[in-house]
Amino acid sequence: MIMNALYLENGQIQLRTDYPEPQPGPGEALIAVTLAGVCSTDLELVKGYLPFTGVLGHEFVGEVTAVGPPENVGQASLLDRANRDVCATDVESVAGTPLAHVDSPENVGQASLLDHANRDVCATDVESVAGTPLAHVDFPQTDSDWLGRRVVGTINLGCGRCPVCLAAGAEHCPQRTVLGIAGKDGVFAQYVTLPVTNLLPVPDDVTDEQAVFTEPLAAALRIREQVAVRPTARTAVVGPGRLGLLIGQVLALGGGQVTMLGRSAASLALPARLGLTTGLTTDFADNSFDFVVEATGNAAGLAQSLRLVRPQGTLVLKSTFAGEASLNLTKLVVAEINVIGSRCGPFAPALRLLARREVDVLASVDGRYPLHQAPAALDHAARPGIRKILIECRDRG
Repeated sequence: MIMNALYLENGQIQLRTDYPEPQPGPGEALIAVTLAGVCSTDLELVKGYLPFTGVLGHEFVGEVTAVGPPENVGQASLLDRANRDVCATDVESVAGTPLAHVDSPENVGQASLLDHANRDVCATDVESVAGTPLAHVDFPQTDSDWLGRRVVGTINLGCGRCPVCLAAGAEHCPQRTVLGIAGKDGVFAQYVTLPVTNLLPVPDDVTDEQAVFTEPLAAALRIREQVAVRPTARTAVVGPGRLGLLIGQVLALGGGQVTMLGRSAASLALPARLGLTTGLTTDFADNSFDFVVEATGNAAGLAQSLRLVRPQGTLVLKSTFAGEASLNLTKLVVAEINVIGSRCGPFAPALRLLARREVDVLASVDGRYPLHQAPAALDHAARPGIRKILIECRDRG
């Protein structure tokens, strides 16, 4: 069997109409991709951010059409399933107070890990502003129960055996592959395979157009896992683009004032329409903010973010881009800036926010393309000021 897929090789993309359809191995699911989102990382891979050859794309929603033979699920797989919902660092409450921590992986047995995985609302989940749990997401109990389910999937695939996987899950496994980014074909295709431990069912009240934002919204939530952001903190998000707009909305759920900073008035129109405070980056003096998130995707934005954070403040780095950034590190040392790298986040809280319409994702959509026009979709996504471009992957061309 063959399928359509957008293939990257040596910095060149091409639409392949003869790409082999993947087959699910033990413990894996075959997913018919319904809708995929173009991310800045996809564009940076084309520029050479990482030496990736294969099918691009990692943001998706789809339907499970087949499953492979059962796999013996060890402690690492159970922990990976648990980490889709919560991590040991916990998502804090909207009031800015960290919630109770889950037990450390070293002290959690297989039964407890699976219990964490199948429990939908844990003490570490993001809660709504009203203080009630967000919408439930029920997990299928066996691999075959996934058949016909609408799903999203986490993007990291660890070895499942190393100390990192056993202690904390796949996100930092030295041997990991990453969906559409490193060693694993992605979702700009009609079909993709993933371990069932990476899957989450999509609630009925979340549309495909919303569900496709689960991965970047989870990345925005990761900041709330890593740092207790005080509601009184002077907070700025530098870069009001694809990810920055989600980060701004997530941080605003904590009750504080979040300022979205951009290089032009045009880039700030949508954040303002969504009720966020906005401003031009150059209009603010040095050391203006306690907490700064850099989400520009370029070296100039990183320099501005460092300029804006106060001594002993916190700077969160979200950008990944091709090339190297030249940065004066003196302020980091002399001003004792807390620097935090931030990457993948928890999917289940993201789905609950989507179900409750706590975050507006649809306003970011600037275009949709069928899969056979995927090269044009990436060209459109690369234009200045464009946020989210979607690819309809069930298109047969």
